[in-house]
Amino acid sequence: MSDAPKKLHIKTYGCQMNVYDSERMAEALSRANMGTGGYELTDDPAQADMVLLNTCHIREKAAEKVYSDLGRLRPFKEANPDLKIGVAGCVAQAEGEEIMRRMPLVDLVVGSQNYHRLPDMVRATASGAHPVDTEFPVEDKFEHLPERPASGRPTAFLTVQEGCDKFCAFCVVPYTRGAEVSRPAARILTEARKLVEKGVREITLLGQNVNGYHGQGPDALGGGDWGLAQLVRALARIDGLERIRYTTSHPNDMDDKLIAAHGEEAKLMPYLHLPVQSGSDRILKAMNRKHTAEDYLRLIERIRAARPDMMLSGDFIAGFPGETDADHQATLDLIAAVGYGMAYSFKYSPRPGTPAADRAPVDAAVADARLQELQALITRQQRAAQEGMVGREVGVLFEKPGRLPGQWVGKSDYLHAVHATGEGLGQGVLARVRITASAPNSLAGERISA
Repeated sequence: MSDAPKKLHIKTYGCQMNVYDSERMAEALSRANMGTGGYELTDDPAQADMVLLNTCHIREKAAEKVYSDLGRLRPFKEANPDLKIGVAGCVAQAEGEEIMRRMPLVDLVVGSQNYHRLPDMVRATASGAHPVDTEFPVEDKFEHLPERPASGRPTAFLTVQEGCDKFCAFCVVPYTRGAEVSRPAARILTEARKLVEKGVREITLLGQNVNGYHGQGPDALGGGDWGLAQLVRALARIDGLERIRYTTSHPNDMDDKLIAAHGEEAKLMPYLHLPVQSGSDRILKAMNRKHTAEDYLRLIERIRAARPDMMLSGDFIAGFPGETDADHQATLDLIAAVGYGMAYSFKYSPRPGTPAADRAPVDAAVADARLQELQALITRQQRAAQEGMVGREVGVLFEKPGRLPGQWVGKSDYLHAVHATGEGLGQGVLARVRITASAPNSLAGERISA
């Protein structure tokens, strides 16, 4: 076997969890962890010895998009019969055998809980095997993954929880990611310390239902069952870790301890993604959300009482089956009442196997119009929030050079993109910045002299 490093191209679909998973897949397949025959990343699929599609099953026609993308890889396979093609992630989890049946050019299929086995699966393809691994494993995949190398970036994702037990009527996650599982706190803290040693200053904790975290506490700290608040407080004691974020949350798991942590832990950033999906109690019940609009609004009041400068983002679905004009107006009213700094809205798309998939759909034109109205209101709120930052002083963690000489780009405490100039800026620098202007998708500022 040649000693030259092979090239790996990964296309990532969907959420931050998938971005994190793709990084871990690349690490597992790296030259350092596979020895001779390992891979290094390339952005060009035409140059790749292996292409991995890390898929998402949340949006409508997600599987069809994967098949379409696989079809586009066919010329590469024809030009290079040794090219290995793999499908990973949630579509792989849901449709592993079907992918192999429909697309013989695929060499391996690996589910979202099994990618720690990728090196062995890749080796098996060398002898002509076409492995499919989509069973939910007993072992903790994170214990079988290599230690994460230094990335050079000052920010990192860290998965603490996977799966979901909520079974919202529109969502496929419980079926593709499985039941809720939380990693032991000691392992998370160890991984966080190692990331900080490699230059990371901000960590975003990830989970399909991250504030439902309930992991085993470290024996040295009394053991027991830790919630997310305890984990955040322990992370905040790590020297060199300056910022902590987490996503994605469910309103029903936003407990008093976590709310208190937002008011008491300076390292826990004043930005919270807390999806509600609808402002109509009737639709929330049909979605199996198990909370009302009033419950959500009172929760926001408690969060803002603890952290008055909290910036909120959310998710909204337009045109859920059975939604009326009155239900849609209730959602607009909730958005107006909360005042979001950012939000994401989507037209309902049926996911096969979910309870809502068989319900009568809202007329497509009506759903489109409702989505446009939602997005217009959200855009107005987002712009108002950004314009309200002008003149304020915020912390910014700088990540990369900007387009102009001497300019650097980073993220504010509130997750706004900020480009700024000033003395001593550079990658990994956390500085105070005075915001001077607001653009549609970013803020401009100047570093405040130390």
